Amino acid sequence: MSNIAADLKVQPVILSGGSGTRLWPMSREKYPKQLLPLFGEDSLLQGTVRRLDGIAGLTLAPTMVVCNEEYRFVIAEQLRLMGKEGVIVLEPTGRNTAPALTLAALEADGVNGDPVLLVMPADHIILDNAAFQLAVRQGASLAAAGMIVTFGITPDCPETGYGYIQTGQSLPQSSAFELTRFVEKPNREIAQTYVDDGNYLWNSGLFMVRASVWLSAMESCRPDILAACKAAWQGEQLDGNFVRVGKAEFASCPSDSIDYAVMERIAAGQANLPSAAVIPLAAGWSDVGAWDSLWQALDKDNVGNAVQGDVLLTDCKDTLAFSASRLVACVGVSDLVVVETADAVLVAHKSKTQDVKKIVDQLKQQGRVEGSLHRKVYRPWGWYDSIDASDRFQVKRIMVKPGARLSLQLHHHRAEHWIVVKGTAKVTRDETSYIVTENESTYIPLGIKHRLENTGKIPLEIIEVQSGSYLGEDDIERFEDAYGRA
Repeated sequence: MSNIAADLKVQPVILSGGSGTRLWPMSREKYPKQLLPLFGEDSLLQGTVRRLDGIAGLTLAPTMVVCNEEYRFVIAEQLRLMGKEGVIVLEPTGRNTAPALTLAALEADGVNGDPVLLVMPADHIILDNAAFQLAVRQGASLAAAGMIVTFGITPDCPETGYGYIQTGQSLPQSSAFELTRFVEKPNREIAQTYVDDGNYLWNSGLFMVRASVWLSAMESCRPDILAACKAAWQGEQLDGNFVRVGKAEFASCPSDSIDYAVMERIAAGQANLPSAAVIPLAAGWSDVGAWDSLWQALDKDNVGNAVQGDVLLTDCKDTLAFSASRLVACVGVSDLVVVETADAVLVAHKSKTQDVKKIVDQLKQQGRVEGSLHRKVYRPWGWYDSIDASDRFQVKRIMVKPGARLSLQLHHHRAEHWIVVKGTAKVTRDETSYIVTENESTYIPLGIKHRLENTGKIPLEIIEVQSGSYLGEDDIERFEDAYGRA
């Protein structure tokens, strides 16, 4: 393997799209799995960012995250809590991984001078960081030379939920192989032949490629996507650490994946494309695609049970029990997944966890919020938890971070009572501002402009009681907002 140039810069690019519906009820459309601490204390996104900590021999640019605009404040807060710098590129709408990577390549090429992009999905688990970092260093050398590098997971079973990569000849002075072809998700019999063959790897969705090489490949394979992304990028606006691209231009971009747009065309021998290599990776990888894959990744007891949260088990085996807010007790069960959240409970056979998506589809068809929102909803200023509701009233617990404030707003259909239980609130009501401290309350009549602000140094917590004819979150008219929301 050739030495890595001392001045070569590697740009970590984390693709944070997708809603993780097979991990419902923990993962939901408005707060998907990559933002959740499903494996340890870090969220999956934070674990992905930390994956390169301490890597030797490479100069790393600040992490770049490409994500849906709706997740921007949560992702920014998670990076802040880690003490990590980062650039967050906002997709106005989801267009799959090829346009997302193209936006990242345009941004990185303009800022860092054609770095090698290390492309990582935000929602994977890798248990062996040392093995991963070794593979990245090998991939950087090949990518610097103009190749597109992908990483294939050494299979340990005939998995039908992953695509496969067939390897060709080994490359000199490297652990990499020529990439022969991509194979779609097979049935179990075909998957077994791939495992027996020994020349097939699981497709991980991890890539390394120079920014200029990726843009050239897109010019050859999908010039329509490249043109739309360039138009969107040229209309970019900087908003702190957020990079906003042209909304209308990006909305016109076709949707396609990295594999379909470029990698399969390379494997098929299309002319005028860079060569591609695949590096085998045995590092305890999981895409955490469903509850059974999380069970496989978690530590288990001597009879195969994995638990998180407040869980008691008696006479159980090969079971995953996950508690978010209450005691979960299981007796005499096996091969089950039991997941509890504040507003939903899932019980599924471990062999059927891929079908959890069907429940989410039913929830959406019925117009139920449990398919997209948690009971606790995060906002740039903090969060609120809807703890009770009935006809004409709703009760929320609200936390406002120190120094944060809600928008100046009014409601047309509801009044609000605020009781401060922790901290000190600055309340604006029409032209008047005043302080409300612990065990004090205030009243916001219907149709009155108002704002809640935490000017203190500790989190502000209040209980809000809403009353009125309509209590939906869309009954809000904003006049000023520190976070750029309409």
